[in-house]
Amino acid sequence: MNHKPSTVHRPPLTVIKIGGNILTNDAILDEVLSDFSEIEGAKILVHGGGRKASEVLKIMGIEPKMINGRRVTDAPTMEVVTMVYAGLINKNLVTKLQTKNCKSIGLTGADLNSIQAHKRIVEDVDYGFAGDIDVINSGEIKALLDVGFTPVFCSITHDNKGQLLNTNADTIASALAVALSENYEVTLRFCFEKDGVLLDVNDDDSVVEMLSKTDYENYKSTGQIYAGMIPKIDNAYNALEGGVHEVFICHAKSLNADYFDGTKLKI
Repeated sequence: MNHKPSTVHRPPLTVIKIGGNILTNDAILDEVLSDFSEIEGAKILVHGGGRKASEVLKIMGIEPKMINGRRVTDAPTMEVVTMVYAGLINKNLVTKLQTKNCKSIGLTGADLNSIQAHKRIVEDVDYGFAGDIDVINSGEIKALLDVGFTPVFCSITHDNKGQLLNTNADTIASALAVALSENYEVTLRFCFEKDGVLLDVNDDDSVVEMLSKTDYENYKSTGQIYAGMIPKIDNAYNALEGGVHEVFICHAKSLNADYFDGTKLKI
């Protein structure tokens, strides 16, 4: 898909996805939310929470099931991830943002029918109630942004037939950014505990500052970029190719205007 013309004036929108250790470290999370609340203009926060979900599953006597790094969401697991993502984590984030004068509202994809998905079609692996996105209701989300609300989305969607679904948070952030780029000049940041895309996972200084699509394919072929970073980067390029203005993969501290580090992606 081609980029939208730069001559069309669109107000800025910042979409931030946080996950990994950021959500489990209270001190870092508080700093990240403070920086997020100070971002000017319209903004959306998207969060995961897989580590907390696995912890709660084990407490409840349910062994987490993972295949190829992806969660298998059977019916009991779906109940737990809904409680953890949409309840515990989402409402804690919303509560903390209110203390920072950020008028936020916690959402799943079912709220306002904002994100419709379908249960992933079974091919080689049955991932259970994993959801792949069909439609973003950008009009309802824009209505919230227009009155000054900051949506905080967890990684729960729905099929519009009464079934909640577990959907990757990076995918949600990318899909939201693309859908809203019709009305906004969108900057998307995938934030976690590393400083960006690393060519050596054991060397925090091996950050790729600018990653082109060609370089990405080369690094994948040599095995320097692999595992969980691949779907994150794929989502980043889906966003760029869908009309999002800028996409970064970076440490959550890069939300601070005085700190510019991480990986910027380009086509």
